[in-house]
Amino acid sequence: MTIQLCSLNSYYQNYWADEIQEEHWPVSFQPSERLNASKNPSHPGILFSPLHGIMEVWCPSKKRTVVDRFCDRLKKSQCTGAQLAIDYLHEKYSQNLAAATIASAGGTILSFLSFLAESEVDISQVSKQIIGGYIERDQDNGLKTGAIRTKLRALYTFIGFLVDRKILPYEILHKKIRIKPEDLLPKAIPAQDIKSILGIIETTRDRALILLLLRTGMRIGELLNVVVSDIQLPERKILLYLGEKNYQGRIVYYSEDAEKALKNWLHIRDTNRRYLFYSRTRQNISYVTAWTMFKQAIEAAGLSGRGYSLHSLRHTFATDMLNAGLRLEVLQQLLGHRSIEITRRYARMSDTTREVEYFRAMATIEKGGTHEPHRINSELQKVFEEKKLVGTYGKKLSS
Repeated sequence: MTIQLCSLNSYYQNYWADEIQEEHWPVSFQPSERLNASKNPSHPGILFSPLHGIMEVWCPSKKRTVVDRFCDRLKKSQCTGAQLAIDYLHEKYSQNLAAATIASAGGTILSFLSFLAESEVDISQVSKQIIGGYIERDQDNGLKTGAIRTKLRALYTFIGFLVDRKILPYEILHKKIRIKPEDLLPKAIPAQDIKSILGIIETTRDRALILLLLRTGMRIGELLNVVVSDIQLPERKILLYLGEKNYQGRIVYYSEDAEKALKNWLHIRDTNRRYLFYSRTRQNISYVTAWTMFKQAIEAAGLSGRGYSLHSLRHTFATDMLNAGLRLEVLQQLLGHRSIEITRRYARMSDTTREVEYFRAMATIEKGGTHEPHRINSELQKVFEEKKLVGTYGKKLSS
């Protein structure tokens, strides 16, 4: 009879029947091996157990534990390309890479495959546009530039593995997507380019989507999750009960041109659909669909190569509002930033605005007057409290 033994978390467990242990313990030792082991307590792989005497316990390395953990998560995810990702991680393990490197690769790949599943894209259909959409989503979620560049390097290593397996064409590695340092990232789209982009968008749905992003400053993920009941047409505002990333609710407002585009879309959309923007196959359109639409609009307007993205519309909103005289602390609330420093990075004050603000302030000083900063709008704060839109960080609010 073979006695089955395995690794135990504790050597002082409650008594189990031998038959149950023998059925579930996977590592087998012959009785003679166990007897010989008991005569050699100095054996490095032998530990003592008060119940079964001396047994051999397998202690996996940190790298082995990391690989097994991510492989298990990939299997459970049932995402497209999960088995390829598992093979890739085993290859990294065989190359004796550090546990942290394997963990970074596993986390990036799992996130990317989940993104493909959400976008209903097969692993063999991955393109530069899909990769760009994935990276842009991280930018919208506020991930720092350094972290995005690290993820992009890990992702392209996996892409190279897929190319070697002939899953993807070699051309996908040509002209890889590069993320510029944060200080060099484009902050806003010039007014003339905005006019050119809007001039070529004829689809009612797409025009409403772009104008709402441009006039509200919403993140694309927030807009795609808006349901019709969140829109207050008479007041030209949208209620965001739970903001992305900061877990705080807020109100955003939209302009007359965005109102016109929105009403045109509401007039023709399917009233049985819950989300404001939807597709034929999804309840709400995917990030990749929105991203692809905007890229096509940029190309049709002859603006390719300028680094514009959906997130650039949020930067454009912030910069335009600041240069139009909106106070920075109000802009911070509209954008849903927890820190005003983040708002400063989003918006760039033009030279003309600085000049006007300087001479306005100096005129007040020369006249011997003082200028007391306006307080936070009490009416706006009252709306927040009534709608229960104000929450603490990390605390989700019920809709």
